Amino acid sequence: MAADESGVMLKSVADEDPYHLTPDGIKEPPKGWGPSLRYLGPGLILSASIVGSGELIATTALGSQAGFAILWMVIFSTLVKVAVQVELARWTISTGQPALTGYNKVPPKIGPIGWVNVLWVIMALSKVLQIGGIVGGVAIAFSVLFPIGGDPLGFTSTLIWTVIVAVGSIAMLYSNNYSLIERGAVLLVVAFSFITIILAAGLPFTPFAYSAGDILGGLAFAIPAGALGAALAMFGITGVGADEITFYTYWCCEKGYARWVGPNDGSEDWERRAKGWIRVMYKDAFVSWVIYTSGTLAFFIMGAAVLNPQGLVPEGNEMITTLSRIYTDVLGEWASILFLVGAIAVLGSTLWAAIPSWSRMYTNLLATVGVLDWQDTQTRLRWIRIFTVALPIIWGAAYLFIQSPVLMVQIGGVATGIFLLAAVAAVWYLRRTEIDPRLYGGTPFNTVLVISSIAIVLLGVYSALSVLGLTPS
Repeated sequence: MAADESGVMLKSVADEDPYHLTPDGIKEPPKGWGPSLRYLGPGLILSASIVGSGELIATTALGSQAGFAILWMVIFSTLVKVAVQVELARWTISTGQPALTGYNKVPPKIGPIGWVNVLWVIMALSKVLQIGGIVGGVAIAFSVLFPIGGDPLGFTSTLIWTVIVAVGSIAMLYSNNYSLIERGAVLLVVAFSFITIILAAGLPFTPFAYSAGDILGGLAFAIPAGALGAALAMFGITGVGADEITFYTYWCCEKGYARWVGPNDGSEDWERRAKGWIRVMYKDAFVSWVIYTSGTLAFFIMGAAVLNPQGLVPEGNEMITTLSRIYTDVLGEWASILFLVGAIAVLGSTLWAAIPSWSRMYTNLLATVGVLDWQDTQTRLRWIRIFTVALPIIWGAAYLFIQSPVLMVQIGGVATGIFLLAAVAAVWYLRRTEIDPRLYGGTPFNTVLVISSIAIVLLGVYSALSVLGLTPS
């Protein structure tokens, strides 16, 4: 710690680094919901990421394809992964380490990199397609609103808007300020989801009415013929996917949870603080679950009730205009502008949450193989900024090359579902080897964690076999 000319002690950047656990960073946890609200935040970033490609694109597309028959899968996919998310965050809060550092500890290793991180790299490559689809979705929405060079779905207009979206995202997020990322688009996401929930609830009073029988029929455990691929992709994307489970740990650190707990000195005070901040994390995860589950159900119902009866399935560059029918067919043509603005907000918020999250994960991966020192604050920030510039450019190029946002998002969803297997294995390994047993959840939570893990493993294996063509037709 240095001093200025007046003798006042100045803290270095490292002293304020949320990944550095020091006694100076200790803070007592709040008690109860009211005092805890100001300390929520990582889950809001998570919600901004989730209520986007999964909910607006994959879930609505699934509803349009399968109707209400697979409603149970929507609910199941949002519920089943939360326990794994919370358990990995428990490890982060108690150790101050982010996910990929932990993944790399799971044996066996291939040279300096663990097998879980090898699979993470494979998932990350598939995510180039998924997030490229999100970039494309935002660009198309802008192009339909403000076409440049003629046809709004033509190559010229979509190319220009893709460049604008990528460059604009880089400019906004280059600082990588946590508060900016947390607050940036959450309000718009919640507002758009709220509008869709109201529309979904009001459909019974329109020509696209659905009945209680439709809802109950959708709760039967069945997958209609032809919808399996979309269902598997939706399971990987909706709710917390493997990527969100992973990057949630970085935001728990950057909010301050781990730093406020402090280094583990084995004392009862440390145990009390750790349990207190873990309870705050529980509340954070619960609030985000309410937000993205409500949005998921609303988008699915809109797709099932409005698009499915008309035989409309979002595909190719027409995805946005097809999806807009969930608004225009209910409210009239004027609502297309409302939908497009909302789509930009939702998909844009996903993109703006994805860029800093993936930048941190890629940087952490390089640290695990020795390219940089994760604890070197300045070096870490420099690499995060490098990826903040590079990733939007790569994702935009991927979209321009393939130009099929729905397919791109679904490919990423299937890969995410498969990587969930590795994430579950890592969570249990870190729980056994590094989480202080005093911090384990109670019997109800541990039971849910076991059930969630088994469900994820079974569906992950089925996803992998489906990709290999080894499942029965």
